[in-house]
Amino acid sequence: MADPKRRTLPSWRDDDRLRDECGIFAISGAERAAELAFLGLYSLQHRGQESAGIVAIDGDGAARAHKDMGHVNEAFDDQILEGLPGDFALGHVRYSTAGSSSLRNAQPVLVNYRHGSMALAHNGTLTNATELKDRLSREGAIFQTESDSEVVIHLIARSRREVPDHQVDDALSQLVGAFSLVLAVGRTLYVARDARGFRPLVLGRLGDAVVVASETCALDIIGAKYERDVEPGEVLRIEDGVIQRLRPLEPEPHSPCLFELVYFARPDSRIWGCSVDRARRAFGRQLAREHPVDADCVFAVPDSSNSAALGFSEESGLPFELALIRNHYVGRTFIHPGQAGRDFRVRVKYNPVAELIEGRRVVVIDDSLVRGTTSRGLVSLLREAGAREIHFRVASPPIVAPCYYGIDMPTRKELIGATHTVEQIRDHLGVESLGYLSLDGMRAMVAEYGPFCEACWTGDYPAPLVDLENGAALHRTS
Repeated sequence: MADPKRRTLPSWRDDDRLRDECGIFAISGAERAAELAFLGLYSLQHRGQESAGIVAIDGDGAARAHKDMGHVNEAFDDQILEGLPGDFALGHVRYSTAGSSSLRNAQPVLVNYRHGSMALAHNGTLTNATELKDRLSREGAIFQTESDSEVVIHLIARSRREVPDHQVDDALSQLVGAFSLVLAVGRTLYVARDARGFRPLVLGRLGDAVVVASETCALDIIGAKYERDVEPGEVLRIEDGVIQRLRPLEPEPHSPCLFELVYFARPDSRIWGCSVDRARRAFGRQLAREHPVDADCVFAVPDSSNSAALGFSEESGLPFELALIRNHYVGRTFIHPGQAGRDFRVRVKYNPVAELIEGRRVVVIDDSLVRGTTSRGLVSLLREAGAREIHFRVASPPIVAPCYYGIDMPTRKELIGATHTVEQIRDHLGVESLGYLSLDGMRAMVAEYGPFCEACWTGDYPAPLVDLENGAALHRTS
């Protein structure tokens, strides 16, 4: 089976990090909804950092959109938000993984069709998007973007069903893969999550207003109260504060993404009914039980590994130190000067606290290893800082297969866990010891919230990879 084509971005990126594709937010029934959407997107910035967009809808059903490249605070200011009136808004932050990194692919998508305006924000990857797009194109559809999300718009607009409820049902029933989405038709909000529930989506209230977001941290920032998760396969219709369940999607075995708990979600969020911070601490404690080490201190590769490192410290009794400092102000378009050396990109993002490292035996906790390039550079920095021994611990199993359900991940041949043994990886990193959390150990820590999608660790894909099986690359751009 061929791996999907990956686009090489010209901007600077941490080579050993994974990227989730996007975060979505919607609010219906609140004054100055666009400003609340802006705050919600601000909390979801970690889920997408290339573009941001908001569509606001006023009491007459008029929809206004603003989208721009960059972070949320780069895309919006007070004047722009004042130009987005209304009590109903959809928002989206995006990280593209294929095609061009351009404004035309930014979301929410806004179009006019026979029932008025329609706006869509989507998180996930449709594994049959190419098949659907080819069929729609033969039928005369003209696509304006490279995003798989536009397929949903065309399916709704071209449906032979008469009313929007049934058109949405018709479109969703044709989708395969991962999708959590919010859709505005006029002043009606539709909310849906694929039947396996790959990507998170939560429901909350702010007074009489209804709020939908990828994570609970987006509810917290606006003072909304979490009510529940949108269930896998659930389709909701929301209008005037009333939430109505529509016909659910055909049931499938639930497969929420376990990597959300390992890395993607913010630690202050709750997803799948589980505290992200508590899950990561549990992973760290289990990691300490499986791979104990005689050392002087433990610290994290900040920031996503902090909770796991605290759990490792709690279980092992080793003191937790803030021995590696992350620079949060590295620009997205930072250019790597060739003369600075191969580790420059690591140096500009991380700096060791030499006083906590020199002459000591240290345990470094990371949430995952992808290619291994950043981790190898970090080890070099720690050696220069005087570390006597370096013991590397990873709070998840080796990644052996790419994700096709909404995460930007390298091809299999680029995944160090798929092409090297643990001993070979230890030698590549240049550390005294290396230990990964076992798959069974990780499962046990969150068993009450599963079962989960574990495809990146097992190669067992829950949803059919229709386009790949047909020899086409997936449209991993939503």
